[in-house]
Amino acid sequence: MSGSAVEHLERRVAGRHPELPETTGGTLRLDLREGVHTEHWYLTIDHQNVEVARSAEEAELIVRADREVFDRLAAGQLHVAAALLRNDLTVQGNMRLLMTLRRLFPGPPGARHPREAAGGPGGTA
Repeated sequence: MSGSAVEHLERRVAGRHPELPETTGGTLRLDLREGVHTEHWYLTIDHQNVEVARSAEEAELIVRADREVFDRLAAGQLHVAAALLRNDLTVQGNMRLLMTLRRLFPGPPGARHPREAAGGPGGTA
């Protein structure tokens, strides 16, 4: 998968996401920095549905990073947890929602769900 984070947010994030737990809900703001300019994206998650808007409104979780980091996340070249551990992004607020964010960005090309890799729903090969 290729493309920018903005394209990913505009075209792939809004809508229903059956991979999200039904009980997941909350608000996230992504702050994409590019030089002195910051672009704000606001995500509202409720019962597997995600709404996306451009807003600098306060959110339960705020994730800040250079636009290039978000572009790499959108391209599947970087994992959210790895970016956090490398200090490529910073977070403020409800960390539970960070794991939700990782489900909204693609994994590396060719990646499979752990259950699929183990041989099916029961995880036996």
